[in-house]
Amino acid sequence: MSTEHAVDTPVTVVGAGMSGAACAAALVAAGVPVRVLDRGRAPGGRMASPELHGRRVDVGAGYFTVRDNGFESVVGDWRDRGLAREWTDTFGVLATGAPPSTSTGPMRWATPGGLRSLVRDVLGDIDVTTDDLEALPDGDVVVAMPDPQAARLVDIDDPVGCDPVIAVAVGFAPDSVRDLPFLHAAFVNEHPSVSFVADDGSRRGDGAAVLVAHTTPELAAAHLDDPDSVTGEVVAALADLLDISMASPEWTHAHRWTFAKPTGAHDATHSLRRVDGRLIGLAGDQWCPQGSPRIESAWRSGTDLAAAIVTDRRA
Repeated sequence: MSTEHAVDTPVTVVGAGMSGAACAAALVAAGVPVRVLDRGRAPGGRMASPELHGRRVDVGAGYFTVRDNGFESVVGDWRDRGLAREWTDTFGVLATGAPPSTSTGPMRWATPGGLRSLVRDVLGDIDVTTDDLEALPDGDVVVAMPDPQAARLVDIDDPVGCDPVIAVAVGFAPDSVRDLPFLHAAFVNEHPSVSFVADDGSRRGDGAAVLVAHTTPELAAAHLDDPDSVTGEVVAALADLLDISMASPEWTHAHRWTFAKPTGAHDATHSLRRVDGRLIGLAGDQWCPQGSPRIESAWRSGTDLAAAIVTDRRA
């Protein structure tokens, strides 16, 4: 393949989560044409924010943090345009039979329009085509998704596994959920059903009486074929943990994440190799040599992979 042809032909980005969106946007900014494919009906990946009962609800990632300098400038722009805001640096800590406590950490950020809105903003005018691929498309390709999904399309050295989660959103009548034993969100320790719960009204800033609970990986693994079947157990767990048994939910929604959270990380921000004359790149939050997988590591992974592709195609 000639250098001129390599530069002019599009890179196919498979996966429209944050890593794929960041990679596609950086390639376009460098003058490299792209096409983006995703199996979902809307971009966002695990930053999903479907509309439930008239408002967006974050049923994927619960928040994001800012440690990466490059990502910090992106977040500053989102903040200036009202797309993201500082949420809290303190979460509650809950455990059955123990009094509530708190844990302070890095500032967590949230969004008025749901986390998916940030992926859409990164993509800008780049179109996303719905396509559930069974094989790699022709030409240079970026596979931006969790390793267990990517491995269906391409070989991966030492793939990183993922824990499953079922996110259960629970909507209550206005003003019916008050005096929660935490502010904003809480980690739940040593509980058989729930590992995290967020006040989505606090997170979104509109005060809606909506809670989102994440199941434990063990509970999710046992119910992946029927995610709705965990709803009753999760609602009962919330009533016990939060003492809200007097408030009956008006609605519930369960969302299955088979590959929710990487169980490890690669020692590089991305992978790029040439196979049979074409480039194949890998990106995602699991490609993070420092720290644990996060939204910002997904952005860094896609951005670094784009830079590597541009360098290779122009060599």
